[in-house]
Amino acid sequence: MEFRQLQYVIQIAQEKNFSRAAEKLHIAQPSLSQQLSKLEKEIGVLLFRRTTNSVELTHAGAVFVNKAQHILDSVEQLKQELDDLAHMRKGKLVVGSLPMTGSHVLPLVLPIFAKQYPEIEVMLVEDTSSRLEQLTASGQTDLSLLSLPLADPSLSWEPIIEEEICLAVPPGHPLAASSIPVALSDLSSEPFIVLKKGQGFRQIAFELCSKGGFEPRIVFESGNIETVQSLVAAGMGIAFVPKMIARAKRSEFMPVYLPLAAPVPSRTLVIASRKGRYLSKAAEAFITTMKTTLESHYDS
Repeated sequence: MEFRQLQYVIQIAQEKNFSRAAEKLHIAQPSLSQQLSKLEKEIGVLLFRRTTNSVELTHAGAVFVNKAQHILDSVEQLKQELDDLAHMRKGKLVVGSLPMTGSHVLPLVLPIFAKQYPEIEVMLVEDTSSRLEQLTASGQTDLSLLSLPLADPSLSWEPIIEEEICLAVPPGHPLAASSIPVALSDLSSEPFIVLKKGQGFRQIAFELCSKGGFEPRIVFESGNIETVQSLVAAGMGIAFVPKMIARAKRSEFMPVYLPLAAPVPSRTLVIASRKGRYLSKAAEAFITTMKTTLESHYDS
């Protein structure tokens, strides 16, 4: 069994297609098929069921892919440790982020990090909360910027900042002219606009409604917080939003942002990694830079 064969099997499993897998691996499709047949003959089991239209993992194939991914991840961690020993601050860092959070946090952090560590390459991955947890748990991102609670028990995390949550209402809403913080219980009859499933902030919104003693009446769902705000501004409903979003007014067509009554709700932004995973010097430096930058910015 060869190391490259592990990579081949994982790529075929991801693509479910020999042609696409061969293209990603930069080898000829016949060579890929030959290597897979050679491996299956060596280990004595079939890893894939092949049909004219699809390639599916067998049970043995699924076990093989899981173990192979762990082996490749361990090798990558070894490379990172050796690279740290040889070059200290040189390296590559894959950072996951929610689009909503990343669009406001990363422009603050990345320029400072790039200036301090110009030889560290940072690759960004934007996705939903649930998908980022999966990517981080499998080692496909070194770090991910998320908000509590985390669903995956295999992740560890460090708190970055505690952020207040406020209420967005249309400009003509009766609450818009009020100077009194809004009680959650007063929102039971309101139409709500929320993020789609898979977004961590959606769960926070539902929990806030539960604390107010009601289930939200959802009128619209969106995968984009900017769309949520635009729909609120258009009078289609109300929404909970993080305070950093409320600060960033980008046009005149915006909602009115109101504080919520005590105890003021908040969300905890964290930087997550897989438990037991070696954190490179680059990852540690990124965490430190993010903490100091956000604390300075949001405390000012």
